[in-house]
Amino acid sequence: MNTANIEIKNITNADRSAVLDMMEQLYYSPAVLTDTPRRVLQKCLDDAIRGLPQIEGYVLKADGEYAGYSLVAKGYTTEFGGICIQIEDLFVLPAHRGKSIGTAFLRFIEDKYRGEAALLRLEVEPSNANALALYKKCGFNELPYTEMIKKL
Repeated sequence: MNTANIEIKNITNADRSAVLDMMEQLYYSPAVLTDTPRRVLQKCLDDAIRGLPQIEGYVLKADGEYAGYSLVAKGYTTEFGGICIQIEDLFVLPAHRGKSIGTAFLRFIEDKYRGEAALLRLEVEPSNANALALYKKCGFNELPYTEMIKKL
């Protein structure tokens, strides 16, 4: 495994263009099942940058280069009795995969919310074998639920 000097920091306006490019790579790939318009991606990024309390945005850098990003949402889980941290997006650029960046980010979030949150949650497309392996290695378990949504 190739490791890198990994930096995790909050997204700022200076990161906007690079992060939006990465968001488009994720959202216009087979990893996402919905057709998310660019304006929605821009709004999510704006909400994270302006400090909306329900969402946090992170830039992931390896050896000083943009390597990925993550958006994390906060909610509540009655099933586990506390705050639920939903990892909405975790994307690592293909050139930086295999450098432990995803693992480092998951540890960062776990350490940040240990003692405050009851649960970390994320979604993954079943065909994304590399992501599934990473999440299982980091202690995530699959749930036998069917997720349902209704757009408002």
